[in-house]
Amino acid sequence: MLRGFAVLLVLQLVGEVVVRAAGLSLPGPVVGMAILLVALELRGGADEALEGVSRGLLSNLSLLFVPAGVGIMLHARRLAAEWPALVLALVVSTAATLAVTGWIAERFPRRDGAPEGKR
Repeated sequence: MLRGFAVLLVLQLVGEVVVRAAGLSLPGPVVGMAILLVALELRGGADEALEGVSRGLLSNLSLLFVPAGVGIMLHARRLAAEWPALVLALVVSTAATLAVTGWIAERFPRRDGAPEGKR
């Protein structure tokens, strides 16, 4: 478990270094997870340690919504004042996410060997 967690932390650090060195306006952990994605694709999947840590983190993912909920309560007046812009941003970002996800799903074939029409 420690080895899997170390891999995640090292890749986060690598992402931070890449972002700072290149002057990118992206979060370092996002770049680190992109590097992890490429590494997993090249290796053909995660090993047991990384998979175990990932499952543990995902099973407790709901705890990460607590700070967001506190932030919403803290800034309730501002949210009430700026709700039209927030609603517009949510609608546009949701539509863009659905469009890109649909495009990717159609563009890249499944690996499990299922025929194209059986998705």
